Amino acid sequence: MSGYVFIVLFLGLVKMCTNHINKGASDDEVVAEVTEDNVIIAEPEEIQEPLQTVEAEPVKESVPQARRARTSRSNPHPIRSVVSYAISFPDKEDVHMDAALYWGVKPIENRDSAEQMKDGLVYAGSDPFYVLDPRMKSSIPYLVPRAHELLREIGHAFMDSLSLKGVPMHRIIVSSMLRTEEDVRKLRQVNYNASPQSCHRYGTTFDICYNRYDAVNRPVRDDTLKYVLSEVLRDKRMEGRCYVKYEVKQGCFHVTCR
Repeated sequence: MSGYVFIVLFLGLVKMCTNHINKGASDDEVVAEVTEDNVIIAEPEEIQEPLQTVEAEPVKESVPQARRARTSRSNPHPIRSVVSYAISFPDKEDVHMDAALYWGVKPIENRDSAEQMKDGLVYAGSDPFYVLDPRMKSSIPYLVPRAHELLREIGHAFMDSLSLKGVPMHRIIVSSMLRTEEDVRKLRQVNYNASPQSCHRYGTTFDICYNRYDAVNRPVRDDTLKYVLSEVLRDKRMEGRCYVKYEVKQGCFHVTCR
């Protein structure tokens, strides 16, 4: 009887061990399946399409320029003029003459001689930045190169300043340039105040009208243009580029290069 019980217990123990071994094998198979699934799941990441990068469009250069133009029109620079024409342009004829003797040519007898003179003078006819006064009868459009350069700078600065201040475009009018000895004698016959020792004889001096201008598009009040011109001449004088005299009776600024 005892032997029978022993056999039953032994068989039960063997069965339990067998179940435990089978269960372990099943767990390993599950782990293997999970491991394979992980590999399969990872595969789609390798075939994902790369992200597309959208580049920003470059900013056009004309945009800031257009913005500056709109700003200039909407916020123009103020027109201040000068404190006083007499105070701002106090240069007497003696300092003009000193500069004329230093930078100018020798006085020329007549217009034929001036036109044939190749050294020292340049033709200073109408220019994009200024025009000649049709009333200019007592002088001819010739200047020394230094004076001609100064005149063009003044005309250019004047038009540039009008643009910044929102004023319609105008050009300055030059009423006098080089006078020959013959021109001086004829002028004194009709104008006794004309000096026989004028700085205009040396090609260093020119007169700019302050009460008449050449309108490029539409005309405006001459006072406004005079204020702007006075600012330009004041700046050039302060830069040491010229002497300026305010001519009340002649209606012009008398300018000599330095």
